[in-house]
This record gives sequence, structure tokens and C-alpha cells, in this order.
Amino acid sequence: MNLDFTGKTVLVTGAAGFIGSHLVDRLLAEGAEVTGLDNLITGSMENLVEAIKSPRFDYIETEVVEWALRQAQGKPTPETSFNMIYHLASPASPVAYQHNPVATYLVNSLGTHHLLELAVQHKSQFLFTSTSEIYGNPLEHPQKETYFGNVNPIGPRACYDESKRFGEMVCSIFKSRYQVDCRIGRIFNTYGPRMQADDGRVIPTFINQALTKRPITIEGSGQQSRSFCFIEDMIEYLIRLMTTPAAANEVINLGNPEEITIRAVAELIKELTGGEAELKQVEGREEDIERRQPDIGKAIALLRYHPRISFREGLDRTLAYFQQP
Repeated sequence: MNLDFTGKTVLVTGAAGFIGSHLVDRLLAEGAEVTGLDNLITGSMENLVEAIKSPRFDYIETEVVEWALRQAQGKPTPETSFNMIYHLASPASPVAYQHNPVATYLVNSLGTHHLLELAVQHKSQFLFTSTSEIYGNPLEHPQKETYFGNVNPIGPRACYDESKRFGEMVCSIFKSRYQVDCRIGRIFNTYGPRMQADDGRVIPTFINQALTKRPITIEGSGQQSRSFCFIEDMIEYLIRLMTTPAAANEVINLGNPEEITIRAVAELIKELTGGEAELKQVEGREEDIERRQPDIGKAIALLRYHPRISFREGLDRTLAYFQQP
């Protein structure tokens, strides 16, 4: 598979975020000229410490919706044209998107629309990062791309999952009406270095609690299950999704199908941090998801990839990051 990005101009929104910053690093390593956008609501410049050293990286701190609208209303020049657009910008943890609901739905709706207008002008390939949350609290296991989901459109998670569903619809319109090469990756739970300790997601929360000698708090029964994909594998998925000809105009689940309960995650993190942490059961969140597991048959068939990093190895590497001074 040809993954050479040499000479390619690539726009990455959400470039200072957890996934976005790792994607920027990989694109630069592959030889791309990268422009990164972020408003730093949830991203951090610490994630781009290495990237900003590269003469092939241009960072712009901006609101993605406004920037994309201005660019779409102008005329592209060779200096501002993009061969590829990765649209990752959005708060992604429940804590972040519930704290910033308007910014969340705007960047996934209007932001997606204006960036697709830009893709029409530039004749860019476009990749929209959707989410497993579009399946809601699924009644089908594992979840295939053909599953329509079980979603509450006015629930506490709606600003995120409904706006991602809306973004997918916008992509489908631009594919059919303007022939934009638009690829959609439905990202399942992803973890690894550069996650924020206080973003509310289970792995950084448990690690932070264990390292600070606090009880590891298991919300609800602990029998809820998730499937966690290490960041290195997710970036490989995103690179292949953009560069694989057979993936043009496809919707593909991106994740690791290995399912594990939240209690088992807590017990493993307790073990890896010395075995002293107390496990404490607390009240569950409103509308928590019972099971989440991707069917990755389509990713294997089209992208020729299956995650390679085991959950234990990924946790070891994530823990090492959080233990840095």
C-alpha cells in the first residue's frame, strides 16, 4: 500500500487534540505539508511540541467554523490549496462536549459543511471523523456500519452524537451532489499518550486516580463493556482510510473489537500501578452505554488492517506517559 505523502498538502482540524496531534506527527513523518487548525478548547500546544519544529507544519489558532467559511468564500491559490482534509475538530469526551454543547454541534454541522465547500473548491479528498456514539446505546452487538442505532436525540450526549450523525449526512450530500471524495471513519473508544487526565474518560480517569492514591471509581455495576483501540492503531486506520482507493465514499468502523468490562479495566490498572488502589463503586451516569464493540470486518476487507497493540501493552505505554515528571 502506498502511504507516501511527500508533496501532499494536508489540512488537519483539531490538530492540537489527542488524536489530531498524533495524526499530524504521522503525516509529517510521511513527508506531508501539514496545516493544523485548533481553537484549544480541549487541545493543547504541548501536544504539538515536536510538530512545530518542522518547516512543513503551519499551525493556526482559530475557530474552525469561521476559518472554513472565510476560506470557502475566497478563491484557492497554490499556497492555500489542500490535497486532503482531515476533519477531527470537536470536543470528544462527555465532560468536554457537555461543557461546550454549542461549540460541539456547530463544528460538526456548520464546520463540516464549510470544510466540504472548501473541498469542492480544492478538489480535496475529505475524511470526516465520526464516532461510535452515533449508534447510541446499541441493541446490536457488535455494531456494523449498517446499524442505524438507538439514540436519544435530546439526551445528555445529543450535542455530540446527533451532530456527528448530521455531519455524516452533510458528507453524503456533498458526495452525491458535488462528487466530493468523502470518507467517514466511525471512531470507537481510543486511548494512549496525550489524553488529558481530567477529561472524564475511563482510562485516564482510572490511571490518574491510581497514581494519586485515590480510589478507582467504577460507575454503575462495572459490567458495562467497551472496546479500546490504542492511538497508534487508530492513526494507522486514519492514514489507510484516506489513502486506500477502495475506501472512497465509504463509511467504516475504526476500532479494536476486543471487548472488556469497565471493572476489568479498573482491575488491570490497579495491577499495573502496584496493586494498592481501592476499587470503589459509585452511582452510574445518566444514559450510560451498556456495550460498545465494533464490527471491523469492513476495515479488514478494505483497509487491510487489524489493530496490533494489545490492551495490556497499550495501557503500559499510556501509564508511562502519565508517570512522566
